[in-house]
Order: sequence, then structure tokens, then C-alpha cells
Amino acid sequence: MAITNSATLPFSRLDYPFLSSQRTNKIVPLPVPLVFSNNHPHHQISLSRKRICEISGLKSGGFVSFSGLSDQIEEESLTSNRTSSNDKHSDLQVHTSDHWRKNIPVLAKSHRVYSIDLIGYGYSDKPNPRQFGDGLFYTFETWASQLNDFCNDVVKDDAFFICNSIGGLVGLQAAVMEPKICKGIMLLNISLRMLHIKKQPWYGRPLIKSFQSLLRNTAIGQYFFKSVATPESVRSILCQCYHDTSQVTEELVEKILLPGLEPGAADVFLEFICYSDGPLPEELLPQVKCPVLIAWGDKDPWEPIELGRAYKNFDSVEDFVVLPNVGHCPQDEAPNLVNPLVESFVARHAVPSAEVTIASSS
Repeated sequence: MAITNSATLPFSRLDYPFLSSQRTNKIVPLPVPLVFSNNHPHHQISLSRKRICEISGLKSGGFVSFSGLSDQIEEESLTSNRTSSNDKHSDLQVHTSDHWRKNIPVLAKSHRVYSIDLIGYGYSDKPNPRQFGDGLFYTFETWASQLNDFCNDVVKDDAFFICNSIGGLVGLQAAVMEPKICKGIMLLNISLRMLHIKKQPWYGRPLIKSFQSLLRNTAIGQYFFKSVATPESVRSILCQCYHDTSQVTEELVEKILLPGLEPGAADVFLEFICYSDGPLPEELLPQVKCPVLIAWGDKDPWEPIELGRAYKNFDSVEDFVVLPNVGHCPQDEAPNLVNPLVESFVARHAVPSAEVTIASSS
């Protein structure tokens, strides 16, 4: 089972709050893939720049974390290709899980579980996007390729993708690019991408592009990043998207904030601000061949459930489940509702006696 993890701050994913008519700070964690396979422990592992070259076509540095809370770490699958036993653990680090810490221990009782920090986020490397020229590097195609490469080269199995928020776009894109890998996708409050350039009036598009350029190419962007990269700002933002604000603990604030204080995080953040193109959920869902389950916290202030219900009409969507009194991050706010849904979804579509991989994004 694979979960994609890319929270750098609560603004691992940003929907341009300053352009929103509601003026809310809509900044939330980016995708985190989770991988579970039957009868194996769960774990989180960060891979170095050397390892990314072995696993993925992304030669530019930085890659993945597979996260879990178990003290048992299955390292053999990640080190079996090493030629020397002396450097067996040289580029392998273990971190604790963050936004999936309430799900992994439960799901790992019967599945192998990975939580993967997408490149640019969490504890993965954060290469400066400017080194790749004028084109955007941090895109859904980049992250989807990473997720598929991870399943091919590390999991060596097909997978289920469990995805929250903007991570849902990563899971859908990965399933479209390599349909044989993904056995099913569970989308938790997928981002509607209401500030996508296609959803803006023609007369507002030049203003959006100019404002994005201002943030990306001037000191204003760095100042904005620093203003929200604080415990107070993170706590305030999380209290917006969690209906039950008692779940916004100091532990959660710290886990969301710390990766965003690492070198390179600001450049990734500002790069993603400029990414108002790319796919929409309604464009990807018709192309997906595997079953899709959508679950939605009905108290999400950022992704209204009234708009999300339209996705249940796509042929690939087998069910739309309402999660009562839950906000934007159901996996953390209401694991008692989400974990049984994941287990039943996987059980319905898993091949008997075969290992299962599940990936999710937040």
C-alpha cells in the first residue's frame, strides 16, 4: 500500500489565497503516497540524490520518503542492489510519519505500507526549480512519474493509491500514465483546483500570471513564505481546515512545519504558486481505468462538498462517501472513519493471496 507524502508546510500545496474571493489562507499539504502490501511491516525511508538516480528518471537530486511508525525497518528491498555491504545504509534515513501517522499503524497490520515524500516536499531533496530552465519542474507529471517509478523499482508490485487534497491529482495522473500499476484510487477531499487558469475569466488571467511572477521573481515571495513559515501561522491555517480543532496539536504543527524550514523549501513553494495549469480532476477521471472511491469531509471550508458531489457521476467512481463533521484532512482528523474505508476498498479489489500496494497523496 503506498501513500504519497509531500507536506513541506501546510502550504505544500497552495491555492493562491490572495486571489480568492473568500480571502481565506487556503494552504494545505501536498500529496503523500502510501504503499501497503500484505504481511509486511510499514516504514518511512528517505533516499538521497544517489538513490534517486537508481530509482527514477529524475536525475536532478532528491526523491522520496516511505513513512511509518514501526521500529522494524525492511531495508533489504532498498539495499539489495548495492554492490558493497559496507555502504549498505549510507543513503538510508528513517523518519516518523506525519499526516498519515494515525493510519499507517492500523493499515500495516495486514499490509506493507509506504508513505512517500514527493520530490520537493517533506524530507525529500528540494532541487531549485530554476536549474531546469524556464519550464516548470514541480508538476503533476513529475510527481506521477516518481510514484510510478517507486512502485516499479521499490515495491515491485501494483498498488492502491490513497490520496488527500492536491495529492489526488498525483494519484490520478499516475494511474493515467501507467494504468497497469494502479489497482484502485481512494480520493479524500481531492482539490477542485478552483483557481486553475481554465476556471478564471479571460480578463483575470493576465493579472494572475503577473501576480505569480511577482511572487516568484521578487523578494515579496520570500517574505510571504517567511510570514507563513511560523508555528502561529501553521496552527491558524490548520484550524481553518480541521472541523475538530482539538486535533490541531502541537505535535501536528511541528510535523507540518519542520520540513518547510529545510533549505530549498521556499523555492519549491514559490514555484508551485506559479503552477495554475496542469490537469483538473474532471479531465483525469474519465481516463482512469481502475476503480475510484471518493470520500469527502462535509465540513471542508476549502473544497465544498456540494461541488465535489459532481465527481460521483463519472463511470470510474464506484461510490461517493460523505464523512460527517470532518474537514479537509479526513485521514488525520477522522482516522476511525477513513481506515475502515481503505481496508474495505482494498479488500474488494485486491487479488486474493497477492500482495497489495496502496498509494495516497495529501
